[in-house]
Amino acid sequence: MAADEAPSMPPTRVEEADEYLTRHRVLDLFNNLTSQLIYARPENPKTFITDVLTRLQKSKSTQFDLPCLFDESNIASIFGMLDPTGRGFISHQQYKEALVTLGIKDFDQEPIGHDVDRINMDTFVREAKDGLVRASATFAENEGH
Repeated sequence: MAADEAPSMPPTRVEEADEYLTRHRVLDLFNNLTSQLIYARPENPKTFITDVLTRLQKSKSTQFDLPCLFDESNIASIFGMLDPTGRGFISHQQYKEALVTLGIKDFDQEPIGHDVDRINMDTFVREAKDGLVRASATFAENEGH
């Protein structure tokens, strides 16, 4: 160890807890559940949460029917709001801002059309759907349980 290096400290309990929550996407799960609960406003919230968790568990193995607030028609509507004159495309900046606003963190930063600043609806819908599925999954891809 060099003279100016401090000895490495073991992680604190807070750091360990933060790493655990991040690794298992626990905060993502709670955010997803809370969003769906507020959106649906079911009469029996506990049953609703149980149903969402059951669907998440089933979808983990099938990669199908992930609980998500937005479907393809909602995404197409968002594209329509970004393209009010019906040109058939949005700017690269609009594309990125819309996906981030939807809560999508991982998406193609340079999709087809980015080089000419024209992202069409098919590209936008595909990236939004894929990103929302990943965000809604709320489980780590290599997670065993």
